[in-house]
Amino acid sequence: MLRHTFSGVLWAILGYILGVVVCWVLVTSFSSNRHDESVEAVMTAFFAGGPALAIVGFIFGVVRSMRHPSPDRSRG
Repeated sequence: MLRHTFSGVLWAILGYILGVVVCWVLVTSFSSNRHDESVEAVMTAFFAGGPALAIVGFIFGVVRSMRHPSPDRSRG
């Protein structure tokens, strides 16, 4: 169980980083706001895009670790 949680946390960290980068690029590319575009991009990326993909990454990591069991270490 701990292995599944650890895998989920690692995938969540990767998902958060990916979500921040992708969301920041999308907001800076498509936003019509020119007054405070940098603030909008950073706030949206860190508080919307990052957490959304972190949740997806956590679920993906747990499911992936459950489907692919680790090799049996009791055999020599």
